[in-house]
Amino acid sequence: MIIQKLPWAGIHIQLDGANLVIDPLFNFPGKFNQPHEPFFPLNEFGPVDAVLITHHHGDHFDPEAISAYYGDDVPVYFPMESLQLATATTLRNVQGAHVGDSFTIGPFTATAAHSVDGMGDPQIAWIVEGGGKKLIHCGDTLWHGYWWKIAKAHGPFDAACLPVNAAVVEFPGMTPSGQPITLSPEQAVSAAVVLRASRLVPIHYIAAHHPPIYTETPDIVQRLAAAGNNQPIAIAILQSKELLEL
Repeated sequence: MIIQKLPWAGIHIQLDGANLVIDPLFNFPGKFNQPHEPFFPLNEFGPVDAVLITHHHGDHFDPEAISAYYGDDVPVYFPMESLQLATATTLRNVQGAHVGDSFTIGPFTATAAHSVDGMGDPQIAWIVEGGGKKLIHCGDTLWHGYWWKIAKAHGPFDAACLPVNAAVVEFPGMTPSGQPITLSPEQAVSAAVVLRASRLVPIHYIAAHHPPIYTETPDIVQRLAAAGNNQPIAIAILQSKELLEL
């Protein structure tokens, strides 16, 4: 199984000629201003057999790009609670997923697991297995108490793709909390350890930093290294388009 990093939070997974993507993004949301990393047409990462989406927010679900680069008939797996938001697009092959649901996609098995959204919206994590390897992609979750249950039911993992930017937001119409809505670098390391992951692949950082609307925590890479020191995991910092073979 080979992981390819996409910009922001996305990953491309390859195995035996089959391909999946999780949260692919090309049209960066305008409310975050200009992105701080380049975005690429999704076809530059090759064709896909299916698309897995963790939640409907515009920095994780880009239906226009999915349609443009993969076609309206590509299978898209989407959280059941917000399924109507996906079926209202031009996409014609959308499948809802509850936590615990599993789907066979070529050589892959994709299973929806718990994730907790920082804005209170429906969100799932995706566990992808194939070729004797297993990874989990947790969208932009914050810290929660499901880590141990996920580890018991599905662990260990060869890789955990976890958000690390501890974003603090001040969106219009919402009382500012000053609290992060995604994992911090230190929390991501702790989650990877609890999940019994061999590797932490940091996602969901660099592109968005637009204070005060969206503020990324500082010194992410250095803090990941410090938090991971003497922990039983490797931290795989991937640039967009970079490959990691599990």
